[in-house]
Amino acid sequence: MSFLSEQPENEEKKVESVGARSQSPKQKGPIVHKSRNGLRSAKKKNRYQEDKLVNRIVSVIVLIVIVALISGGFYAYRYIATSLQPLDSEDKEIVFVEIPIGSSNKAIGKILEENEIIKDGTIFNFYTKFNNLSGFQAGRYQFSPSMTLNQIGDILKTGGLAADQADARVTIPEGFDLTQIAEAVAAETAFSKEAFLKLMEDATFLTKLEQKYPALLTDVVQEKDVRYALEGYLFPATYDYFESMTLESFVTQMVAKTNEVMSSYYEQIEESDWNVHEILTLASLVEKEGVTEEDRRLIAQVFFNRLAVDMPLQSDISILYALGVHKELVTYEDTAVDSPYNLYVNKGFGPGPFNSPGEMAIQAVLEPTANDYYYFVADLATGAVYFSSTLEEHNVLVEQYVNKTQ
Repeated sequence: MSFLSEQPENEEKKVESVGARSQSPKQKGPIVHKSRNGLRSAKKKNRYQEDKLVNRIVSVIVLIVIVALISGGFYAYRYIATSLQPLDSEDKEIVFVEIPIGSSNKAIGKILEENEIIKDGTIFNFYTKFNNLSGFQAGRYQFSPSMTLNQIGDILKTGGLAADQADARVTIPEGFDLTQIAEAVAAETAFSKEAFLKLMEDATFLTKLEQKYPALLTDVVQEKDVRYALEGYLFPATYDYFESMTLESFVTQMVAKTNEVMSSYYEQIEESDWNVHEILTLASLVEKEGVTEEDRRLIAQVFFNRLAVDMPLQSDISILYALGVHKELVTYEDTAVDSPYNLYVNKGFGPGPFNSPGEMAIQAVLEPTANDYYYFVADLATGAVYFSSTLEEHNVLVEQYVNKTQ
């Protein structure tokens, strides 16, 4: 009984003890209030640190921008200042430069920059404007990298070299290959045929030219099995020779002439299925296979027709080049010559041009006359060219205009 009577009292105490361990709302208040103040203080401290970090970052960025502007301005100043000076005061080598009729000061600056006479063509253009330099004349000039812009301007005012000032003039006919060009140059200058052909195999010289005329020569340097990388790249024209010239400068002017002519067609070639090297290669075949503009445009299309159906071009010009001879008739034995230039055996264009084509042949390849012919043959007596679509028709024409004349 006593156990039962004491139980409520124990329960009450138990409740009281439980209640004693619990805190009333009034007791909780100060604790919570103190925690919020701590959080606010921490947030304020963090915000202060973040603002401080942002300010530092902004300061660094501003400093970098200021330094960049100062550095950029300094380098811009240095670039302009050096562009107004001779490109190389120690380099007195004479470089022959041709300024076409109607060239603006801007165009002249570009030509001088491409020929490594000045550092920057745009700076030259501004220089001539600010100094009221005008009245520049077209013609062929002798410049060197050691000349000042003022000296160059004065020379351009006087006009180019007269033909009779040259020590010799070398004429390269259309369709000449490099061996024939070497002989023509040797006949009129102090340069030997051997030295000329040796230069054609000089990899360092070719690299220098490629850097100077990348649009013209980038494709050829990637080709394999070429006999001479510059075959087809020395434009057929008349060139002035001066005793003060080096062989490199003489050849460079020939490459520069090709680049000048081809500049009118680079965009058209870029939009076609072919590259510069292939156009010049096909043009070199057209140059020798046809005579008239009409025949050349038809012949160019015949070659394209053959390429389209994977037929070998079978041009006799390729055989003669492979053999290294010049003759009228090609025999069946000749067509078996082991050479990458043999287009009777090998399909496609071959390694590269077979000679230096003229502009008419280049235009014929770029704008051929549409036809469905796959064969052509020339009358050896009259030079007239006859076209056919089938081999049977072609054999009849060969018998009529070639075999019967032998």
